[in-house]
Amino acid sequence: MKASSAPYFSPELFRFLSQLASHNDRTWFQANKPRYEASVLQPSVRFVEAMGPRLAAISPHLVADARPFGGSVSRIYRDTRFSADKSPYRTNAGILFGHEMAPTTEEHLPGFYLHLEPGASFVASGSWRPSRAGLQAIREAIVSGLRGWDRVRAQSPPSGGESYARVPRGFSPDSKYADDLRRKDFYSSVPFRDAEITSPTFGRSFIQTCTRLEPLNRFLARAFQVPW
Repeated sequence: MKASSAPYFSPELFRFLSQLASHNDRTWFQANKPRYEASVLQPSVRFVEAMGPRLAAISPHLVADARPFGGSVSRIYRDTRFSADKSPYRTNAGILFGHEMAPTTEEHLPGFYLHLEPGASFVASGSWRPSRAGLQAIREAIVSGLRGWDRVRAQSPPSGGESYARVPRGFSPDSKYADDLRRKDFYSSVPFRDAEITSPTFGRSFIQTCTRLEPLNRFLARAFQVPW
């Protein structure tokens, strides 16, 4: 795969987000909206367009929707209706390559997510906060031995999220998978430095990382009984 001759993202993306964190109000944002569009929104849309065909080689069931609004690129505007934090804007950028069946279910189906934030960027795969039924399906797949959880855990182990204090009822607390059975979230992530994100080779690095994290997504898709 050829590296892009120019980076998808520039240092201006991180400068803008850093300044937005210090000036998170509508007056400042409106005055700087052209910067947001030029350094965050438009590069994100180009990235989605470029990565879509490459991700299709990993799974044809991933969605790369390059619309600037309502697609794979997260909104900059926060929903503050039920939050004590009334800051109107997100101080990070997110790009979700979700599963094509996600709109037809309440389940958080596996996919890939790129998080862009000054000093805290990462690429993630997996499922955040599955439903009760989803968790049960994952746990049963883990202990059944039929889905190759040992291999998945060796290749792309879950690396974050919350856990219950005890192993759920119906599963042995002495299981070698006890830590995994207690999980509320099943996702794995790889951090990236700002300089790596703004490198001309980041597109290649992103696909390599997604390939590395793919076994977890495949396992979860089988547990949820959706195609991968």
